[in-house]
Amino acid sequence: MSLILGIDPGSRLTGYGVLRFESGKFEYVASGCIRMTEDALSDRLHTVFLGVTELLKQFNPDEFAIEEVFMAKNASSALKLGQARGAAIVAAKHCRLDVSEYSARKVKQAVVGNGGATKEQVQHMVKQLLKLPSSPQADAADALAIAMCHAHMRQNLIRIAGASHSRRGRIS
Repeated sequence: MSLILGIDPGSRLTGYGVLRFESGKFEYVASGCIRMTEDALSDRLHTVFLGVTELLKQFNPDEFAIEEVFMAKNASSALKLGQARGAAIVAAKHCRLDVSEYSARKVKQAVVGNGGATKEQVQHMVKQLLKLPSSPQADAADALAIAMCHAHMRQNLIRIAGASHSRRGRIS
């Protein structure tokens, strides 16, 4: 069994999702958003750090997954996003957790089956796959999708590592 904290970083709103993954099945634990009301970027980054640290203390996850930075049209926004990611990653490392990073495209591919899926499609699939009564807020849904992607990737790596017999170049 594994408890996974997924983070969708942002400098104004950081989504989080916590899932339990066991025997190929997901169990929803919690999700939501860390909202920054401060004006100064340094204060918002501090809020991200404190918020993620609190989540780590509250849920004590086994694994931590976060979305990679993507280069948008606005370089300033991308830099702020990178700094918010950094604050979340430092919180995870401070709690001695390894950090796994996934591109938005890989997350969408893992959850929706289409790397170019819209936010609404991600929300819908997260709701369906986790059997939630309603769609989570977009940033929380993205964070849950990141946690789901991480679980799928880990499961595939375990399968590959467990394939110890090889015959004629094929894994059996």
